[in-house]
Amino acid sequence: MRRRTLLIALAVGPLAGCEEEDETRAPAEVVREFVERLSQFDGRPDDAEAIFELLSERARANLTARAERYSAASGKKISPPAMIVPGWLTLRFVPQAYAAQVVGRYALVEVAGVSPSDRAQIPCIREEEHWRVDLALPELPPMVTRPDGTSP
Repeated sequence: MRRRTLLIALAVGPLAGCEEEDETRAPAEVVREFVERLSQFDGRPDDAEAIFELLSERARANLTARAERYSAASGKKISPPAMIVPGWLTLRFVPQAYAAQVVGRYALVEVAGVSPSDRAQIPCIREEEHWRVDLALPELPPMVTRPDGTSP
């Protein structure tokens, strides 16, 4: 019985470790992955989905609203990750270092390049036990409607 318990613990241990590691990834690691994925992004849907999953609920909700508006206007269904296109965000410099300041469920990741002027701050938020990149995307303007309630 004791041997079986040990074998089960050894078999489950690595799986539990992987899950725990994913849940405790530091904000700087998440931002690094986000930057790397965006810099290599060529439009493949599975890559867009991976980038979308790194975003905060607020950023994902913004992209979802944009996808719904596009779908309604065009008559073609588009998924929220499809709103992420190559060139969506461009790098001003090549990141060399990432450092995070964490306060509760919020973090600010400073990304530094070679030059002292090569600096960017990326906000993150902890949601559902995962750190997410909290990009502040522009709000959608209100829909313009005619007096009869239809769209122009």
